[in-house]
Amino acid sequence: MAEIGYGIAVKVLELLGSVTYEELSSAWGVRSDLTKLERTVKAIKAVLLDAEEKQASDHRLSIWLGELKDVLQDAENVLDEFQYRILQKEVMKRYGSTSKKVSNFFSSPNPLAVRFEMAHKIKNIRKRVDEIAADKDKFNLARGLEDRKLNMQEMRDMTHSFVDPRNVIGRDDAKKNIIHLLMDQNENSSRNVDIVPITGIGGLGKTTIAKLVYSDEQVVGHFQLRMWVCASDKFNVTRLIKEILKSAIDKIDENFGAHGLQNNLRELLRDKKFIDNLGVDELQFRLRELLKDNKFLLVLDDFWNEDRNKWMELEDLLLGGYNGSKIIVTTRNNSVATIMGTAPTYHLDGLSQEDCLSLFVKLAFKEGEEKHYPNLLEIGNDIAKKCKGVPLAVRTLASLLYSKVDEREWKFVRDNEIWHLKQNEGDILPALRLSYNQLPFHLKQCFAYCSLFPKDYEFTSCLLVQFWMAHGLLQSPDNENQDLEDIGDLYIKELMSRSLFQDVYQDAMFFYIFKMHDLVHDLAISITKGECSVVTKMSTLAAEVCHMSILESGQEVTTQLEKLSIIQTIIFITNPPASLLEACIARFKYLRVLDLSKSSFKVLPSSIGNLKHLRYLDLSRNLIIRQLPDSICKLHSLQTLLLAGCSNLERLPKGIRDIISLRFLIVKTKHTCLSEKAVGCFGSLRSLLIGDCENLKCLFEGMVGRLTYLRTLIVSKCPSLTSLSLSIKHLTALENLTILDCKELSLMEMEGEDNQDLNLSLQNLIIGGLPKLEVLPQWLQGSANTLQVILIGECENLKALSEWLPRLKSLHTLRIFECPNLSSLPEGMEALTALRELEIAGCPDLSRKCREEDSHKIAHVPEIKLDKDS
Repeated sequence: MAEIGYGIAVKVLELLGSVTYEELSSAWGVRSDLTKLERTVKAIKAVLLDAEEKQASDHRLSIWLGELKDVLQDAENVLDEFQYRILQKEVMKRYGSTSKKVSNFFSSPNPLAVRFEMAHKIKNIRKRVDEIAADKDKFNLARGLEDRKLNMQEMRDMTHSFVDPRNVIGRDDAKKNIIHLLMDQNENSSRNVDIVPITGIGGLGKTTIAKLVYSDEQVVGHFQLRMWVCASDKFNVTRLIKEILKSAIDKIDENFGAHGLQNNLRELLRDKKFIDNLGVDELQFRLRELLKDNKFLLVLDDFWNEDRNKWMELEDLLLGGYNGSKIIVTTRNNSVATIMGTAPTYHLDGLSQEDCLSLFVKLAFKEGEEKHYPNLLEIGNDIAKKCKGVPLAVRTLASLLYSKVDEREWKFVRDNEIWHLKQNEGDILPALRLSYNQLPFHLKQCFAYCSLFPKDYEFTSCLLVQFWMAHGLLQSPDNENQDLEDIGDLYIKELMSRSLFQDVYQDAMFFYIFKMHDLVHDLAISITKGECSVVTKMSTLAAEVCHMSILESGQEVTTQLEKLSIIQTIIFITNPPASLLEACIARFKYLRVLDLSKSSFKVLPSSIGNLKHLRYLDLSRNLIIRQLPDSICKLHSLQTLLLAGCSNLERLPKGIRDIISLRFLIVKTKHTCLSEKAVGCFGSLRSLLIGDCENLKCLFEGMVGRLTYLRTLIVSKCPSLTSLSLSIKHLTALENLTILDCKELSLMEMEGEDNQDLNLSLQNLIIGGLPKLEVLPQWLQGSANTLQVILIGECENLKALSEWLPRLKSLHTLRIFECPNLSSLPEGMEALTALRELEIAGCPDLSRKCREEDSHKIAHVPEIKLDKDS
């Protein structure tokens, strides 16, 4: 992965070019070495992208790139340590105590040993870079490729990345036939439950067909209970039972209300946390109870298990369900279908050439545009043929060419030599590899790092952006002062537009949720081989591994880890023993990402404070941790700290204000108030998520003017919260505000204040579960020019929408749920000319009035959904 080397070169140059390093190099007497290093790295960077393209056919070049990457990584680590010292100095400048000692570190001869060691490291790195750079001319590498590849492409229309199942091409017959199998009662069968396998090679759309069937109105009406579980290639009966029960919980309000089953199922299943804590016997009991009286449809997607005995453990529980129930299993493996199927297997074939071309045209051109480009259409037909009837290949290449009209780019895809490589039947990796090869280098890096997460992993956009940021992968275009979070969002949308992410939707917090197709995941793994590794007891790790997910622990794993040194990422997929964690912290001092989510530590090792390069620390869903070590406050470079679901966490360390680089914080606390004294690190935050804080009564006490960068604030399940404090109206950068399930909060603490001259930037507002809310607060008028989306739900005492609502000139979406005392819309709604979507549910009086005497107020809105007539 030479693009990783290129990325490191970019980061090294960014560090060397900063004003702070100018000052630092003089203080440490290394200006000459740093200047030479910068000049040499610039020369290497100019040819690195060409080297990447040529390395596959030149073994010597590949070795040269590996050596270069190693020394650039060492350079980055040394310069990053400088950066840490600068942050340390800033902490002492702000808060005193030992500021003189740290100041001396920079300005006086003491401590001589440290300064000498750092200067020696820089000189050594500069010499190593010079030696490697001297060899670059042996390879006849071209300059200037970076000018062609680096610029972020103009953002493309996003409509085609959110695939509407109703627009799937060429699968009507398949859908009809599978629905027929589901409706067939099969009176001759002795079974209550039939299993319908759907088979076919990867990328054919087995999951898409299953989704089409699953959401079909006829199917929804036929089954009382519908559940969807991604089985994946790791078969574990207990996990699958939990996932089935959780899927049922998700569908209670959506599917079961019409069948009168809500109360019974709520009592049986309660919530997901309850399910997670059940033992095997209790899980099996609840699954049997769930299925025995309800005709159900269960989809087991992407099933791989070929062990009949393992399957029978789950089969015995499922086949005792209500008569007429069905299970759909999607699999690439015909043996799996034979083992599991009780109904005829439905084998999904590839698309016809005609359907392939139709799908390609739909995704490569804007509507009707293909008529103006007959030559492109002809080339597109040739490309579609190469996709061998596989929709994923068609979708990927069509997305790659979307909005491009240069014939040379289309011919490059059609005539690329990658098609001539030896392939297995149905192999679509060449199509996917082509799409990857055409990515700009920064997107290549970001895409490749996704291989560290398990197959079928559900990504959340905000966390993936923070993960990329921790590794310095987000680069601001020249002369543009963009927040890194915005750049990360652009990267995600670009990868979506190329169909490299799929199953995309936005959650209630406006974050994108998505997955990678397992074949796309395979592509990412093939690209990062040697750099990234999933570690098991059977693993053999290459010395150059820098990033790893640890699936298993044990002596075999510990022995393998002893071979490694420059590790930057560790994701623990399973709960690690304390000894393994301590060994990793002691050995891997250059860690930038440490994911300990779902672990079980009462106390973290104090040695975690030694990870001065750490940017991302995930401790979420650790149910027994009670406190964080004070040493965590030494992590001055930390940008992301995740403490969601740490239900027993008693307090945050007093010195947490010293984490001055923090940009993203999910926090659970037993404090009664978040004040500047308790949490000084809020000053650098862009996103703050506060949840499950039973004692919290007030936010932001004494923080006026300190939260100048905060853009997203989410507050949920804080039952004692009575005030956001007056600081809320000083959050001038705030764009997204979500407040949920805070039963004592009325949002009226600023009423009576002068709110006329407020200049706020709020774009999205979500309010739900606030029984004391009677009217929207006046201070929201400060966002009259920016507020675009308002969602209000479960506010039973909300009696009126404010008379100023029609002044929100940018408002395009208004959704109101379960506000039964709300009976009318304000006068002047016609002034909301940007309003495109109005949805009202659980508000019978309001819906009736909108349908009758107030209909003129909303006649201009294109999409209106109201309560059904009672």
